[in-house]
Amino acid sequence: MSEKKEPGNITEPNHAGKRWLCAEFALLDYQEAWDFQISLAAARGSGVVPTDLLLLLEHPQVFTMGRRGGLENLTVSKAFVQAAGIPLLHVERGGDITFHGPGQLVGYPIMDLHAAQLGVADYVDRLEEVMIRTAAHWGLNAHRNPINPGIWIGNKKLGSIGIAVRRGITFHGFALNVNLALEPFNRINPCGLKGITVTSLERELSNGLSVTEAREQLKLNFKTVFQVQIEAIDALSLRSLLGNSKAEAVNGDDRLPKTFEGKRPRSS
Repeated sequence: MSEKKEPGNITEPNHAGKRWLCAEFALLDYQEAWDFQISLAAARGSGVVPTDLLLLLEHPQVFTMGRRGGLENLTVSKAFVQAAGIPLLHVERGGDITFHGPGQLVGYPIMDLHAAQLGVADYVDRLEEVMIRTAAHWGLNAHRNPINPGIWIGNKKLGSIGIAVRRGITFHGFALNVNLALEPFNRINPCGLKGITVTSLERELSNGLSVTEAREQLKLNFKTVFQVQIEAIDALSLRSLLGNSKAEAVNGDDRLPKTFEGKRPRSS
């Protein structure tokens, strides 16, 4: 990864001023969001969807394991997780194991890095910068870790990054802890790191903060850091952009994600 930038020291991207579409969801099933990203990424790459997109949402409780993830970083038995009714999915994003749940603001940019002439390392820097500035809005001094992607307050992790890139198109993305229950993180070594503490904006502020408030501030910071305009689009209209496309470009691709039990994801 390239040298990390200090907050505010982000160079202007090639796509400055470009229009993005932003779809906001309430609580969206992880598998459904995953399938949707795959379809959108394929459609973006083929030109069916002509512009970059940002999905902002929350997930019901779920553990996901990235390309480096393994059961060795699950600190309880798989049976315990199943009994708790929390899905455990193996996905193709970078990173190790993490937890998503209500109260965590998740962002999935579907971006053409080639068109923006933006490298993966600089893209990750920008995602971190968006979260850092969002925390700073409430007076919190979040920072990067030179070894582990994401943002931190001291030695406590506040936001995570886990991306995938297929043919120059990004999917998966970032997760910022706003007011979610943190106890499930005790059942894993978050991001494969032993002995770390996970925190949230609400915990650091010691008062209430809604995901809606965090989302609105994050959108402003996303526009500033990526130097883009954001236009809202509802889920139905976004799906209509796909037309009759069923993301044929990824059918049969051996990089298709599988659940931990080895099942293929549902088609969108």
